[in-house]
Amino acid sequence: MFKKIFCGIVLLCFAFVAPARSELRVDIVAGDVAPKSIALQNVEVNKGVAKSDADMVRTVVENDLKSTGLFRMINRDAYPQFVKFNDMPDFNLWRAIRADVLVQSKMTKQKNNMYKLEFYVWDVSSKEQIEAQSLMASKKSIRRMAHLMADAIYERLTGEVGYFDTQIVFIAETGDVSNRTKRMAIMDQDGFGMRYLSDKNTFVMSPRFSPNMRTIVFLSYRDDTPMIWTLDLDTGAQRRLGEFGGMNFAPRFSPDGSRVAMSLVRGGDTHIFEYNIESGELRQLTFGHSLNTSPSYSPDGSKIAFNSDKSGSQQIHVMDLSTGAEERITFGAGRYATPAWSPDGQFIAFTKIADDTFYIGIMGPDGKREKILAGGWYMEAPSWAPGSRRLVYYETEKSDDGIDRMSHLRSVDITGQNMYDIELPDGVNGVEPTWSPKLQ
Repeated sequence: MFKKIFCGIVLLCFAFVAPARSELRVDIVAGDVAPKSIALQNVEVNKGVAKSDADMVRTVVENDLKSTGLFRMINRDAYPQFVKFNDMPDFNLWRAIRADVLVQSKMTKQKNNMYKLEFYVWDVSSKEQIEAQSLMASKKSIRRMAHLMADAIYERLTGEVGYFDTQIVFIAETGDVSNRTKRMAIMDQDGFGMRYLSDKNTFVMSPRFSPNMRTIVFLSYRDDTPMIWTLDLDTGAQRRLGEFGGMNFAPRFSPDGSRVAMSLVRGGDTHIFEYNIESGELRQLTFGHSLNTSPSYSPDGSKIAFNSDKSGSQQIHVMDLSTGAEERITFGAGRYATPAWSPDGQFIAFTKIADDTFYIGIMGPDGKREKILAGGWYMEAPSWAPGSRRLVYYETEKSDDGIDRMSHLRSVDITGQNMYDIELPDGVNGVEPTWSPKLQ
């Protein structure tokens, strides 16, 4: 029996709060921004809640917020008081330790064995409550409640979409570099709870989420033939997407989930095709004698970005799907590949290869405002978090002997200022990550 990916449904009850007169907001675009200082109190509990669960909630929220680089978590030893839930803080005391934000929370066990997590967010300077929410979940979903709490705090302080209640699907590599096993795996965005989605006997690549998080599309070498398959995350059922003939690879869902763009090899050429899941219609999008691959839809589904060598070197092109009009958008030194359109439509992430170095960068949809975020011996496959602030990608490092290879999953924000590794279990290398939409 396939183990379901999601640990129950979390119910949200919102307490609406009027915005503070002096709006407390963090500038998430500029680099070198002084982080806002947050005092995150211990979670208050009733006798039905284990202290370990309450401590876990606080740790998850703290780690989520700290990982953004936008917030400084004030050491608990500096707290001037413990403010019981529903009591009013003494804001003069909290200003004295230079706290910008104070968070109170309480977790209680309900008669139906569900757990209720309530929290208040205070703007210390204006002495106003700027957020209040109540979340309900089963015991096995307490950790997810913590991510939702962190999302709510992040969204209130930045005005942007949170991304903590998300997952990452990727290819987990194990074993010797000359004979590595590649299995599809999934985990929370912070690396927690990794589990495998495919067996060790089938070579798989390029997993991508559907917009509704119900399905993953991926490339499988089942029976030694590269074909595109789908995995139903609710049932574990796998099926081949269609009979396309020849090698097919690099699949990606359209924003509405009704189509899958992919590359097919026909007559020695590799072109972008679009498959309509309901009708089974296959439409060819690119033509000529060239290699075209790595399609990525714009958020509204009207365009695709892809890389092509039709100009003589690997570059990124954008096509209007209604007219077929196409233009090359990259003209910098080097080769460009693996475009990924941001959820808000403002950027296209890419891999760039120049001077024997790989780079991860972003640019506008017109190819302008190019910005390099990371560089190294080998890195590829950028994928966006919801909200379009962060990217995940993988970097492979060469060992001192030049033989072994270690691949890490890394996250970086659009300023390039805040980068970190996503911790994987010992012996696991991570490649080809894809960030999910927000969980449903």
